[in-house]
Amino acid sequence: QVQFVESGGGLVQPGGSMRLSCTASGSIFDMYYMGWYRQVPGKPRELVAIVTRAGTTTIVDSVKGRFAASRDNAKNTLFLEMKNLLEEDTAVYYCNSSPPKPENTWGQGTQVTVSS
Repeated sequence: QVQFVESGGGLVQPGGSMRLSCTASGSIFDMYYMGWYRQVPGKPRELVAIVTRAGTTTIVDSVKGRFAASRDNAKNTLFLEMKNLLEEDTAVYYCNSSPPKPENTWGQGTQVTVSS
């Protein structure tokens, strides 16, 4: 069982940048696909980025060109670099395997608020 701890969120103005981190309590090496997700109140959690063990990424269209994901398998850590942030990027951001495994525990997420 692996637990995740997300960090790096906060308040940023539209057009700003932010870097999120996610550290796993155990090895992520065996999780070939890792994902960044986000959720706003009243809506289901959505996947925004996938990063493979080798570092290849898939970014959803709504954030393509603005978000970049990476991982450090040796440190069991994922990163999400966000730039040109929009108010609609406001959400709680989480990481997990992709798709999420039942034995993994979602973290509390990190709140990103984009507002002037």
